[in-house]
Amino acid sequence: MNQINVGKLSIAEPLYQLVSDKVCPGTDVSPEHFFTELEKIIADFAPRIKTHLETRDAMQAKIDQWHKDNKSFDPAGYKDYLQSINYIEPEVAPFTINTSKVDPEIATIAGAQLVVPLDNARFVLNAANARWGSLYDALYGTDAIPEDDGAERAGAYNPQRGAKVVAYTKQFLDEHFPLASGSHSDATGYKIDGSTLQVTTASGDTTLADSAQLKGYTGDAGKPDKILLCKNNLHLEMNFDASHPIGKTDPSSLSDVQLESAITTIMDCEDSVASVDVEDKCLVYANWLGLMQGNLKSSFNKGGKTVDRVIARDRSYTATDGSTLTLPGRSVLLVRNVGSQCEIDAVTYDGMPVPETLIDAMVTSLSAKHELNGNHNGFSNSRTGSVYIVKPKMHGSEEVALAVELFDRVEQALSLEKNTLKMGIMDEERRTTVNLKNCINAASNRVVFINTGFLDRTGDDIHTSMEAGAMLPKAEIKEAKWLQAYEDNNVDCGLACGLQGKAQIGKGMWAIPDEMAAMLKAKITHPQQGGSTAWVPSPTAATLHSTHYFQLNVKARQDEIKTRTPASVDDIITIPLLDRNLSADEIQKELDNNVQGILGYVARWVGQGIGCSKVPDINNVGLMEDCATLRISSQHIANWLHHGILSEEEVIESMQRLAVTVDEQNSNDSSYKPMAPDFAGSVTFQASLDLALKGRVQPNGYTEFILYERRQQVKNAS
Repeated sequence: MNQINVGKLSIAEPLYQLVSDKVCPGTDVSPEHFFTELEKIIADFAPRIKTHLETRDAMQAKIDQWHKDNKSFDPAGYKDYLQSINYIEPEVAPFTINTSKVDPEIATIAGAQLVVPLDNARFVLNAANARWGSLYDALYGTDAIPEDDGAERAGAYNPQRGAKVVAYTKQFLDEHFPLASGSHSDATGYKIDGSTLQVTTASGDTTLADSAQLKGYTGDAGKPDKILLCKNNLHLEMNFDASHPIGKTDPSSLSDVQLESAITTIMDCEDSVASVDVEDKCLVYANWLGLMQGNLKSSFNKGGKTVDRVIARDRSYTATDGSTLTLPGRSVLLVRNVGSQCEIDAVTYDGMPVPETLIDAMVTSLSAKHELNGNHNGFSNSRTGSVYIVKPKMHGSEEVALAVELFDRVEQALSLEKNTLKMGIMDEERRTTVNLKNCINAASNRVVFINTGFLDRTGDDIHTSMEAGAMLPKAEIKEAKWLQAYEDNNVDCGLACGLQGKAQIGKGMWAIPDEMAAMLKAKITHPQQGGSTAWVPSPTAATLHSTHYFQLNVKARQDEIKTRTPASVDDIITIPLLDRNLSADEIQKELDNNVQGILGYVARWVGQGIGCSKVPDINNVGLMEDCATLRISSQHIANWLHHGILSEEEVIESMQRLAVTVDEQNSNDSSYKPMAPDFAGSVTFQASLDLALKGRVQPNGYTEFILYERRQQVKNAS
């Protein structure tokens, strides 16, 4: 591939052309200036990133040795040791963050958050447009409505199922937008009278119990097309259409109810993306650029017709005072750059690959300058002039401080106002959790987001404590003492540092996309825990999860949480060690479950370049898998191998046996290459085996080193 040289940089031609021809024009930043500044940033930051990674390795070696020297575990001595090596830092004095110019979707609106791989334009647009979602469709198309009593989903439209959806929705309206008398299920008509919603029922006319919930309408006031209501800063839109298949059967002509759903979306360059070379990175960057310029389009075939998906327009209403009220049609978008551990040869410095996160910071920030400059085709992302960048895999406050300094330098290089680049801090590494206040303090002028991530966090826990002993089975780790303390600590620190009203406090992913009934029961815990946002796997899930934020006022809940005793660091560093003998059957099931997830995910990541997949587990339940789930599965096997619960032969046997199953599961995919029977010749199988057998020696237990190498091997071979 042709290379373009700028100073000591050698830039792969596709990236150079993308930046020069597409990203730079309209930003007042020339390609020459961009790459010259990138060279300076790489020269300054690459060695410092390397030093931080070496510090991690040195600290891990010390912790490993402590466990080897202290076979009789002493919690107090362990904590003292972690403090002595600065793994646990002295806590900073109380403070409040100073972040300013934050959009309300991040600062004050509690709601669902999507995470979507940035290399798939169709998924990207679907997620960006998931700000609004049909409650009717979400209920009808999922198990949120049971299929008993003739309410099956399969086949053509089922009126019995439709009736259950409508009944559920009107009960939802009664609960959150009650009438002064009667029920929405009895409504035969709605109209606007000044600032009042008049509702006609069989028992007579009535109004909303709280008239302030009415925010606007479209169409004729006497017979509106849409009515806009609001609760807990979230909007609900009632649609009326007497000609619609549903509306014509409804006494009030109600044809749909749409909820504000995915208030924010993380466009992901990291865990859910298989991006290993310049070709992959250019696709990721081009999609982000298209979002920022407002011209991203995806064309695909649906039902024999070509469908063009584009960015949704804003929504306008007549407000109750007669003015025009405009609401965004899209999520507010954040972009997640890759972690410091990843390197890529799309750009080299003195012939060596450079930290990918440095390239991400410059390219994604310059792309966002189009939006800041108004070059967005009418699709503004931030109305306050901010760019939201999520930083993953940081260890402790010194690494956060380095990221802040990087943002400073990027702003200077691209002529952006100071603190334009806002930072999301992923609380997914143990050393960040135990120093979270310090981490927030290091970014106190930029932080807009902290969140918990159980899977990465568990993978890091296992790796950090590898020498302490064998770990509990994965399902039991989720019930161990440390996890609740970890989740509580995230909220406690966020509130103590003044994030309420200024930044998001987030919770993790619901990983079972086909089980929405279970999600509706379980995920209410996230706002109850004080989370102002939580991750969901699809736009449909975002709509259903949004019902929880109508149900619960997160700010009021956070006010209650402020009065509790903060979570204990002692509990957070409690290691989830195995405390009993496991039966052979328990061991085999745990191994097979881990292996099934690894094989199913790696076969697509390495073999097909798909970074986020729905992978069936050993019970044939489809689970959303990404690098975080892969990390915990590989580290868990590595831990049990290291402590003699498993043998290498048992791991290989399980891998070979379940590879056949994974091949069968993918047999209808013409682009899938089977792993069996040539296990030695299958790159995807060997990658999976490497992750398990070599997991203990992977820095921080990360999977990217093996995945990148093996994916590049597949691409080079083809």
